[in-house]
Amino acid sequence: MFKSTAFLALLSLVPTLVSAQQPLYAQCGGIGWSGGTTCVSGATCQKLNDYYSQCLPGSATTPTTTPTTTPTTTPTTSVPTGTTTPAAGNPYTGYTIYLTPYYADEVKAAAALISDATQKAKALKVANIPTFTWFDVIAKTSTLGTYLADASAKGKASGQKYLVQIVVYDLPDRDCAALASNGEFSIANDGLNKYYGYIDQLVAQIKKYPDVRVVAVIEPDSLANLVTNLNVAKCSGAQTAYKTGTIYALKQLNSVGVYMYLDAGHAGWLGWPANLTPAAQLFAQLYRDAGSPPFVRGLATNVANYNALSASSPDPVTQGNSNYDEIHYINALAPALSSGGFPAHFIVDQGRSGVQNIRSAWGDWCNVKGAGFGMRPTLNTGSSLIDAIVWIKPGGECDGTSNTSSPRYDAHCGLSDAAPNAPEAGTWFQSYFETLVKNANPAL
Repeated sequence: MFKSTAFLALLSLVPTLVSAQQPLYAQCGGIGWSGGTTCVSGATCQKLNDYYSQCLPGSATTPTTTPTTTPTTTPTTSVPTGTTTPAAGNPYTGYTIYLTPYYADEVKAAAALISDATQKAKALKVANIPTFTWFDVIAKTSTLGTYLADASAKGKASGQKYLVQIVVYDLPDRDCAALASNGEFSIANDGLNKYYGYIDQLVAQIKKYPDVRVVAVIEPDSLANLVTNLNVAKCSGAQTAYKTGTIYALKQLNSVGVYMYLDAGHAGWLGWPANLTPAAQLFAQLYRDAGSPPFVRGLATNVANYNALSASSPDPVTQGNSNYDEIHYINALAPALSSGGFPAHFIVDQGRSGVQNIRSAWGDWCNVKGAGFGMRPTLNTGSSLIDAIVWIKPGGECDGTSNTSSPRYDAHCGLSDAAPNAPEAGTWFQSYFETLVKNANPAL
């Protein structure tokens, strides 16, 4: 299930607007790429993986602080002890959530392409709804500092306290059971050490702005794959690296006071009764192995998925699972977490959950037809277990391509309930964005 965010310019949406030089954060190369391969002034085309090169600020050298050998356990160097204690209660309370400029710009550019005045006005409203920023490649870590500096300046100017939402998403052999969302690091190519460098660079940026609170979702899909997909060779082979990398991330991010929610799949994945106890045990064990970091707040569910928080009636595709929506899943998982010593607090993604009963099968995740933007981010969740309703997946950024000839084609993106003519994962999908706007519930 792909959830990566690409910082992409929307000039590529309209062929007549494409120039020889790609704009900042646009794709500029990779297997199968036929567009421009040079970048505007101030940016260079940097290879992120075999299938994707991107126009990024600065030089073409990807920063790295990683060792040259791959350890099999977490580095033995001491992890700095945090100098602050987590605030009691919900970390969102009393904070203004920062609006990520790149997503607001994507939305405004997309709205400009909508001719219907009513739909255009609705689309523009999305630019003012906070979403998480995904750090899916190491080259993007420097931009975190840009956002934190902006949030810090806004806070000082307004007297408000700002909170920046991020997704940590770059484990080696990432998304081991999928094809569309493969990452830049491989275990076979020193990927775990490179991941340590990625985490270290995020930490270095966060450390500069102690006045800005950071909330992070940790590695979507990774631990859920270790619960259900160890029969997949790539997942079995990634098990040690996933655990070791996650423990390192928890320790290091804790040292700079990042409030963390580990990804916990969704009701249709880990919500099945047989999966609840193994999932809770895995979360609790990793939490203990990391030293029970006090800034680990809980779990994130439904990331980039379509489940309702509370469905009026079970979707037919959920038959056989009493935990047919996120609140049933959370209520069932929480006691098992608590008994294992893991903090049972949650955030729930409702960014694309506005329309229900639209999937042919519960496991269908790729650009599902007929979806709509869902509940707006809020702390009025109706449950003491849920800290916040959030938008983690930025609506409009593609889950995966429907082009069967693409090396990153995943069969889920070619199903009958997946939107056709989908571009590569992470790039802007204009028609899908317009559908999300049109079908938003509550309406925009």
